[in-house]
Order: sequence, then structure tokens, then C-alpha cells
Amino acid sequence: MNAWAAETAAHAAEHAEPFYATAEFMVAVALAVFVFLIGRRAFNLLGVALDDRAEKIKNRIDEAARLADEAQAMLATYERKQRDAAEEATSILTGAQREAERLAVDAKRELENALKRREAQALERIAQAEKAAVDEVRGRAVDVAIEATRKLLAERLTPKQQGSLIDAAIAELPKRLH
Repeated sequence: MNAWAAETAAHAAEHAEPFYATAEFMVAVALAVFVFLIGRRAFNLLGVALDDRAEKIKNRIDEAARLADEAQAMLATYERKQRDAAEEATSILTGAQREAERLAVDAKRELENALKRREAQALERIAQAEKAAVDEVRGRAVDVAIEATRKLLAERLTPKQQGSLIDAAIAELPKRLH
């Protein structure tokens, strides 16, 4: 049996293939190349997706900053209008006082009535200007806030979440209207 085992081992050594010529080695190499190519493609797609998301976030931040700057500019404009109205009221009041002093000799009662009318007009103008400025600022601020909220809700809520928010708002309408 020893001779037979030696002969079989010698025969096997003559017909043995090198490891790189085996089917298993070739399958392993093909699998490694396939995994490398798929991994590289997936990595590229993931990088592009992350870059797109970062760009969208940056655009949202830029839009919010632009809206904030716009609201700040509008607020400054309305504050300036309010100051101008106050200066105009002060100017009107000063003029009315000078006129009152000049007319004091002629008719004291007439002067008092004229002062009261002018002062009431000036205060009414101030009140109207302030109310108009405040209403306009509030309206614009509400519009900006509503638009920003609408954009954020539209981008971040799923249709199911949107439906549930609409149903909740409809359910609250009777409470808010009474």
C-alpha cells in the first residue's frame, strides 16, 4: 500500500494546477473587481446626494437670511415714517402754538378752540400714521412668516402629516370663531 500511495501522490503532483489557474481563484478575483466597481459607483452617488442636500440647505438658509434682511429693512422704513410723522406733529404743534400767541390779543376763546382743533387733528394724524405703519408692518411680517412657514411645511411634511394638520385646523375653526 505504501507503493500505491507514493504512486498516487506522484501522479497528483504531476497534474496539480497552480493556485491562480483554479476556478475558485478566478471567481474570487471577479467578485473583488465587481465589489470594487459597485462600491465606487455607490460612493460617487452618495457624494452627489450629500452635495445636493447641502446645496438645498444652503439655499434655504440664504432665503431665510434674505427674508430677514427684507423684513428688517421694512421695519426701518416704517420706523423712519413714524419718526417723520412725530416730527410733523411736533412741527404742527409748534406752529399752532405760535398762531395761538399771535391771536391771543384778538380773541382768547377763538384761539383756544383753534388750538384744540389743531391739536386734535395733529394727534389724529399721528394716531392714523402710527396705526397705518403698525398695520403695514404687522401685515408684512405675517405675510413673510406665513410664506416661510408654508415653504418649510411643504418641504418637510409628508402628505399624511399635511392631511392631519389640515384636519386639526378644521376641527379648531369653531373654537376660534366663537
